[in-house]
Order: sequence, then C-alpha cells, then structure tokens
Amino acid sequence: MTHLTVYHEHDPVRPELATGDPIVLAGHLAMAGVLFERWPAEHPLPPDAGSDAVLAAYAAPIARLKGARGYRSADVARVPRGVPDAAALRAKFLDEHTHTEDEARFFVEGSGAFYLHLRPRVLRLVCEAGDLLSVPAGTPHWFDMGADPHFTAIRFFTRPDGWVAEPTGDPIAARFPAYEGPEAI
Repeated sequence: MTHLTVYHEHDPVRPELATGDPIVLAGHLAMAGVLFERWPAEHPLPPDAGSDAVLAAYAAPIARLKGARGYRSADVARVPRGVPDAAALRAKFLDEHTHTEDEARFFVEGSGAFYLHLRPRVLRLVCEAGDLLSVPAGTPHWFDMGADPHFTAIRFFTRPDGWVAEPTGDPIAARFPAYEGPEAI
C-alpha cells in the first residue's frame, strides 16, 4: 500500500504523521511541489520482460506524460526479487543526493521508498505499482529499495545527463528507518 510518513529531520523515531489516505498523502506532497498521481498499472509483466516490452505495454501513458511535462525519453529500471548483489545495489541509492532535473518514476511492479528531505521535515513515501512520482530538481532525497528488492519503474528524462546524482554530503539518511518492504509498513 502506498504510504507516507512525515518526520522532523531531527527525530527519526517518532513520526509526526503516518498515512495511507490518498488525499492526505497527495496533499502533503503537492504542498512540497512533488507530483504524485495514481495510474492504472494494468499490464502484468512476465518475469523475463525486458525494457522494450515494459515500454510498449505502457506506451500510451508514457506518451501522455512526456507531452504534459516535456520529458524527451524514458527507460526502465527493473530489479527482480533475488537479484545478485542486492546489498550493493541498494547501497548505491541510500545516500542523500540531488539531481539537476526532476526525478520522475512510474512504478509498474513491486515497491520502494523515497525519502525527501524538505527542511525541517523528512517525508518517506513508499511507492508501489500504480504510483507516479516526480521529485523536483534540486530536492535532497534518497531511495531505499529494501533488503530483498523487487520493482519495475519507468523513469522519465528531459536530458540524458540530468539524472546524475550529486551527493549532498549530509549523513541524514543513515539516521532514518530503512525500508524493509511493503509488509513492514
């Protein structure tokens, strides 16, 4: 279930808000300038579906979002359950960073957690199949795919180099609860 938890940046133990209510969740994200929508993730994918198959299955919503938001390209990040070196892959995104363009993803399978550092708050948004999220350029954030990751997400870009992570150097991510999967919410 899509879920939002709001923390004060200096208190990662006691959440100020925890909700799965889609209206409350979307309202909090909109106030922070974050695009969040629920789309139908209605195309079941076979376990061996490659990027081309995923992009073809969702061609119509991809085209709509590209037209509406000016994205020029899309690709697929697919991490199947049981992937080798899951710990190293997970660690790659666990440090706070920014991008020079929006980080937009549409989850078509599985789940993962985005942590948005919106001083003085940290918002943890657990995304699942059907969630479209666009984190504005320059927003400090990190992503946790969990210890046993499983997700497929379509990523949108305006420039090929725009999604390069720029670390902030802030160790804040290590203080917040890790994402352990949808069953742990």
